Amino acid sequence: MQRPEPSTGRSLGQQRYSLTWNGKRRAGLLATAPSAGTLRPCPEQSVKWDTTRNLFIEGDNLEVLKLLQKSYHKRVKMIYIDPPYNTGKDFVYRDDYTDSVRNYLRLTGQADEAGRRLTANPETSGRYHTDWLNMMYPRLRLARNLLRDDGVIVISIDDHEFANLRKLCDEVFGEENFCGVFIWEKKKKPSFLDANMGSVTEYIICFAKNRPQSPPFGAGAVQDGKKYPFNNAGNSIQTLSFPSGSVRFGCGDQVVAAQDMSEGGIHTELLDDVTILNGRNANAFRLRGEWRYSQQKLDEFVEEAADIVISKIPFRPNYVSRSGELKKTSNLLSYRTNDVPTYEDATQEIRRLFGADVMSYPKPSGLMKYLVRAMTGDGDIVMDFFAGSGSTAHGVMLQNSEDGCNRRYILVQLPEPLRPGDAQSKPAFEFCQAQGFSPTIAEIGKERIRRAAVEIASKGEAAWLDLGFRVFRLDSSSIRQWDSDPSSLEESLLCAVERIKDDRRDADVIYDQVLRYGLDLAASTEMREIDGKAVYIVGAGDLVICLADHINLTLAEGIARLRVELAATRMQVVFRDAGFESDADRVNAIQVLRRAGVENVKTL
Repeated sequence: MQRPEPSTGRSLGQQRYSLTWNGKRRAGLLATAPSAGTLRPCPEQSVKWDTTRNLFIEGDNLEVLKLLQKSYHKRVKMIYIDPPYNTGKDFVYRDDYTDSVRNYLRLTGQADEAGRRLTANPETSGRYHTDWLNMMYPRLRLARNLLRDDGVIVISIDDHEFANLRKLCDEVFGEENFCGVFIWEKKKKPSFLDANMGSVTEYIICFAKNRPQSPPFGAGAVQDGKKYPFNNAGNSIQTLSFPSGSVRFGCGDQVVAAQDMSEGGIHTELLDDVTILNGRNANAFRLRGEWRYSQQKLDEFVEEAADIVISKIPFRPNYVSRSGELKKTSNLLSYRTNDVPTYEDATQEIRRLFGADVMSYPKPSGLMKYLVRAMTGDGDIVMDFFAGSGSTAHGVMLQNSEDGCNRRYILVQLPEPLRPGDAQSKPAFEFCQAQGFSPTIAEIGKERIRRAAVEIASKGEAAWLDLGFRVFRLDSSSIRQWDSDPSSLEESLLCAVERIKDDRRDADVIYDQVLRYGLDLAASTEMREIDGKAVYIVGAGDLVICLADHINLTLAEGIARLRVELAATRMQVVFRDAGFESDADRVNAIQVLRRAGVENVKTL
């Protein structure tokens, strides 16, 4: 008698294969919860603010990813992240589900409230893998929205969470979009601390947003004139048809009779007589053998007028590569085979830039340069939202200097406090103190980019390069939120009169609105005076903001003329509501602009 299946609380027909863990649903909802934050500009920490298109954002990456959704939806070509490996000693973000921005300010010491919650995740914890998955899940979901349809995400990881990360990415990006795993040889000498074997590799998992649209990953250009044989012993037997004139012969003009040309383990049969005239085949012919290329690929070669050569009898056709043709990368990244540097090289790089070991296990800029070259091109955006010491920005700048492209980067890093009592953090802490910086990892990252840019510029080939970056930091919104159940009547009345917070500058409000309207944080910003009042123009007229008092029809008419001058067909205008002296003035100003073709007029 067959024993019945034990009860599982659901019928067998309802069961399905899935990755699940405690808190998954809640973590998924966190990705869709709106942010109450904004990004405040920090020109004083930036380099070449007015001209650069690169961004360094200081803040909790979950909140920052939410804030970037409108401005960078489907605009990022490559995302690289090096998240916590969950070794038990690194940190896992414990997100506050009620007010993430307030939680961020607490855990980074920017608010006086107790309760910092950025803690290590020891292996003894019963939620060891769960906490890590809950941290990664909403961030990956938000990251996917930012990728272009031909975009890719690459994630560094080690053995601790490799299996979970692979399955998590299968769910977020789809198994069909898995591109492969790079194996990076991270060390030249193994460490034998492990009981079984010394590890010298890490993994870099790669997924595409839509794999059929993603490009091949290049490893530079193939060698000009290199020959690639058609024959490939061990492949299935097939027949290839070579059109007349498609092959260049090096065996003199003659007629070659159909024959078996197999020898030395290479199977090749000429099925048709071939007339060679002026070094080309005057007629079409067929070869039967074990081929590397399909008939479809041969037809592509012929259509592209590729160089196909047969030098002698017996026939052994070769494809001759052209200069600049893409060479596809292998999945092994090693200092032995393709000059990809190791952690030892990265440590030396940091010492050269800082004169001290200010970062433990930084990724080498050469690794990032290799990945950037493989997956991106001119004008592409590269994002890293676990930026650490800024290796990704360094790699982007190096690759741009090498191939003349103008890739951009967006880096996001939590201002995680450095702890002077921690032996690994102590050099970085002392460096920040000596420089007058706040002792955080974000400050190390910004300074690394500054120093790397100076080093690249010193080579004298970077006059055209964008070696600057704009700094923004996460904070609560610049606009007071209306409280329908206020604890303070005075605060509620103040919000009704003046919605902009007292401690915010015009620039803070401008970039608050840039995010709300989905514009690029690197867009140009110009200030003009109209009727004696400051008017800010973002992105050549995409957004116009006036936060002045005493707004009147003269100002509105001036903005209407500005629209014509800038030929801004989709201009959006924002006023400060308290800037109007009366409701009638506000209504009339809005009507003036709408008659001029500005449909989107808002007040704060």
